[in-house]
Amino acid sequence: MNSPSPSSSLFKLLSPSVQQSSRNVLKLFGSPSCVDTTRIQIVLHEKKIPYDIVNLDTLSDSKASELMAQPFARASGPFIEEDGFILCESRAICRYVATKYADQGAKLIPDAYNIKRAALFEQAVFTEVFDFEPYASKAVHEKVTKRLKGITPDEAVFEASIAGLSSKLEAYEDLLSRQRYLAGDELTLADIYHIPGGAMLTNAGSDVMTRKGPNITRWWNEISSRPSWIAVQNGDAVQG
Repeated sequence: MNSPSPSSSLFKLLSPSVQQSSRNVLKLFGSPSCVDTTRIQIVLHEKKIPYDIVNLDTLSDSKASELMAQPFARASGPFIEEDGFILCESRAICRYVATKYADQGAKLIPDAYNIKRAALFEQAVFTEVFDFEPYASKAVHEKVTKRLKGITPDEAVFEASIAGLSSKLEAYEDLLSRQRYLAGDELTLADIYHIPGGAMLTNAGSDVMTRKGPNITRWWNEISSRPSWIAVQNGDAVQG
């Protein structure tokens, strides 16, 4: 299946696509336009876990209050609920899912007993948090979020954010010249975490993910064409 065009991807990311199900499955509460929500969806597809997605804007007052009563809860979400267990924060949710369903679907987290691989994985995860997400989210806010709200983007802020990210990606290019993925030669959550933000950078009009060098380009093209991400963009149900 071919990956949707950036414009159609943006449309689908901003559409309240909801998987309807009468089964007692994991529930994901989030805003369909939010990269935090789509980050979790990718992992659920990678792990082949059926889920229902519920738009936070449609919640009853009682359910919203229940979710917001959780420690560290944010009004923008996302949250999951599974068998009475409620968790917030997208990366924590991804870790929970990947750990609980370790033997299902793609592995995504190295075995803890392999100390060196586990350490390299943690290093890659924190690289995304500190060297990618702050710059990407700021750039996307300027060119995507502001325009959706009818606010004129600040081109200087956008360009500075892209320049900062471009500088950080030089280390990515060097690392990826020696290995297939960020934590080694196997796909992990560290790679998955980059997909929604990287896609939104494309929607914002930046080609930073494909102009830093052949290794980043190869890596980005590979992870952004994964069936899990295409399924999320298309609003497809999890396939067993």
